[in-house]
This record gives sequence, structure tokens and C-alpha cells, in this order.
Amino acid sequence: MPNLLDQLKTMTVVVSDTGDFHSIDKFRPRVATTNPSLIAAAAQLPQYASLVDEALVFARKDASAGREQVLSRAIDRLAIEFGLRILKIIPGRVSTEV
Repeated sequence: MPNLLDQLKTMTVVVSDTGDFHSIDKFRPRVATTNPSLIAAAAQLPQYASLVDEALVFARKDASAGREQVLSRAIDRLAIEFGLRILKIIPGRVSTEV
């Protein structure tokens, strides 16, 4: 017997609204949306610490960048990385709100 989520998927498009791509992988919506506050919440979870570290490494590559520039670049890179990870899971589109 299908669960309620599977039944709902037969009648409508299920859209994920989160930055937690492990949850997206679990529930398998067709499309997803996320925004800076959802990504910030997900980025605080221990399982995403390596993504945060990678974004910081990327942002610090420009040695002449000041602290504010590094932070801005890291946040942008993190949003891109989360969006790319989500795209690997779902068959539809990902909207990363800004």
C-alpha cells in the first residue's frame, strides 16, 4: 500500500523547500526551491561542514580579497554548491532564491 506522500505525488507536483539535500533525497520531490536562510540553516548541520569549508577555500583563493569579499564569495559559492547537489537528486528544476 502506498504511503500518503506517494499518493499525493500522483495528484500534484511535490516541491521541496529546504537546503537540506539529505531530506530531499529521502522524499524525492520533483522540483525544489531554496533560499539563503534555508541554506544557512542547513549549512549549520554537521553533515554539511565540508561544503562550508570548501566554499571558504574557494573564496580565499583571491589573496587580495578583503574579509567582506571573502564572506560574500563564500556565501555565493555555498548557494551554488547546495543547488548543484539538489539538482543531482531531483528530476526537475531547482530555484535558488536570493
